[in-house]
Amino acid sequence: MLPPELVQSALESAPDAIVIADASGTVVFANRQVSALFGYDPEDVIGQPVEQLLPERFRARHIGYRQGFTHTPRTRPMGAGLDLQALRKDGTEFPVEISLSPIGVGNEALIAAAIRDVTDRKLIEAELVAARQLAERANQAKSRFLATASHDLRQPLQALSLLNGTLRRLPTAPDVSEAHAQQEQAISAMSRLVNALLDISKLESGAIKPEITDFTVASIFEEMRQEFATLARNRGLELAVESCDDTVRSDPSLLEQILRNLVSNAIKYTRHGRVLLRCLHEPAIVRFEVLDTGIGIPADQLPYIYDEFYQVRGAPSAPSDGYGLGLSIVSRLVKLLDLRLDVDSEPGKGSSFRLDVPASSARAFVTDTVVPSETSGIRPRLRLAPRLLLVEDDAGVRNATRMLLKAEGYEVVTAASCAEALERLGELPQLDLLVTDYHLGAGATGIELIAAVREQLGIELRAILVSGDTSPLIQNHERDGRLRIISKPVQAERLLALLNELLPQEVATAEYVRGAE
Repeated sequence: MLPPELVQSALESAPDAIVIADASGTVVFANRQVSALFGYDPEDVIGQPVEQLLPERFRARHIGYRQGFTHTPRTRPMGAGLDLQALRKDGTEFPVEISLSPIGVGNEALIAAAIRDVTDRKLIEAELVAARQLAERANQAKSRFLATASHDLRQPLQALSLLNGTLRRLPTAPDVSEAHAQQEQAISAMSRLVNALLDISKLESGAIKPEITDFTVASIFEEMRQEFATLARNRGLELAVESCDDTVRSDPSLLEQILRNLVSNAIKYTRHGRVLLRCLHEPAIVRFEVLDTGIGIPADQLPYIYDEFYQVRGAPSAPSDGYGLGLSIVSRLVKLLDLRLDVDSEPGKGSSFRLDVPASSARAFVTDTVVPSETSGIRPRLRLAPRLLLVEDDAGVRNATRMLLKAEGYEVVTAASCAEALERLGELPQLDLLVTDYHLGAGATGIELIAAVREQLGIELRAILVSGDTSPLIQNHERDGRLRIISKPVQAERLLALLNELLPQEVATAEYVRGAE
């Protein structure tokens, strides 16, 4: 057994305040750290109830806890998970941590309490909580700003694009037609830059959250073919998109964006030859490849191709050909989805980008979406126009869209809100199509409007939802076979092609019959 004086010396040298009480709660020992912590001399504490060191409001409750410890003595922290408070001689309170240990001295059971002041730690924790809350509020504010900026920046571009499409359909002199073509190129360049900058901002702010699901990629490949076939053809390139019926597990919208940027980049850097998009089967993965016969990338430039605004030497210099943001967005999306992207390239021979995506054994949901053929274009001008309801809260975009649709031969009724749209349904006894913006003001959405119109008409009306919003709430509705979702700013030709695709077959047939008469 250790000499009593050695035990006394050890307790006095402890860094924490040590208080030892008997079964009745009377203090029988207090080391000198008690004086530093509580302001009492040890003699003022010894012989007093241990509850003297607690705030008044905790004392009655503490007696029960102390008696419970006496019945089941074991070393443990006191009040685990609770904010414990102690009381100094001057009446001030401070947060503490207390460790309890039973001590047996002969036939007497004692309780030793090691008490530590955690004021500094609590202050740091409070500062961390405040900083985290501030960061969360800042992130929420940034997300709201990006959502607003995404909508407000795309609105004027949307109006310009549609007005340009309208003007190109009106009889004009050759020099005016050339001006329209130049205007279209400028609008397209502005649209690509705005979209890229907003995409990067959303990715950096954490505003984009992946929605992981199982899906087939056939429709994505077809979308790539449809979107880039004309661009490749105009550049004298062959675009080859092989069939792919694999099912993968990822975010379909974000994966499509990755492939879109890779294909676009391949076309941009290819002056002759072809661009190929295909998928290969690997164990547990589906490997997507985008190959081109372009200018290639020197080995010393490969580490920099994912940097913002970086363009490979020898790349097209015209702003309409890009700003060096596509691969930067790809890199961020690949990291967000936890995928793997590799690249091989040889100057003068081309590049190969390989993207590995987890394969899925689940049966993906397949919609009855009708995929347009490669030769599908704008609907021929009909003598008796289909009836269309256009809902857009921005007056400029609404008027530009109305003018385009009217020039194309549609009968258009417009509305600026959900309420007005539902009121105007009475003016359309036979409604063929609905085109609506996603954000319609007052918290209403185009998705809600589509549901309300379908319910009021009692039919699954075909509709187009136009928006700059890429939230999962919109993506979740992409399985609706009678709904098309397009992002602003949408080109006039793209909008008209979707309308033609959605136009009910019986309406088209009736129009041609009436036209023949």
